[in-house]
Amino acid sequence: MNICILMGSPRLDKNTAELCKPFIRELEQNGAGIRYVTLADKSILPCQGCYACQNVAGAYGCVEHDDMDQIVEGIRWADCLVLATPIYTWYCPAEMKAVLDRFYGMNKFYGSAGGSLWQGKKIAILATHGYDRSYATEPFEMGIKRLCEHSRLNYMGLYSVRDEDDLASFQTHEAMAGAKEFARFLLDQATLEGQAEPC
Repeated sequence: MNICILMGSPRLDKNTAELCKPFIRELEQNGAGIRYVTLADKSILPCQGCYACQNVAGAYGCVEHDDMDQIVEGIRWADCLVLATPIYTWYCPAEMKAVLDRFYGMNKFYGSAGGSLWQGKKIAILATHGYDRSYATEPFEMGIKRLCEHSRLNYMGLYSVRDEDDLASFQTHEAMAGAKEFARFLLDQATLEGQAEPC
């Protein structure tokens, strides 16, 4: 299983990055291919809403040639996309929101081109937040569920840890064990799919 992790925190070595560590270790120890992409050090321009991508068949087709091209390549390589993000004001920070808006070119629904560059892929969320989990994460999770429904992607769920003691909150046995368990869950789902008998 190939997994592309988009790490959307503007802080490259803080809470969200810390939660990714046991998650990635578990994936690697079980043979998964990993691409870990930090967004804060990338150039990702806002979507122009120009619709040019909707007239380019079989390719991303965005008129903005920035680091989003590399991100799209990673997503197309992967079986599963993991959105690793802190929750700021009940949604993801600007770095990841820019990527989400630029996903427009992954679906060809509104122009002369047709089809999808990612239909059937899996998406999961790894989140850090203040407040209680449901209160903090539900708006973002709902947005991603809507994205999956619209784009015909498979939503695989969310694992999150609350920030109660800054970095130490994400280094506890419970936090790390949960991240590893979520990694195994994603791998198990891929295994079950591979074992499913054709209809």
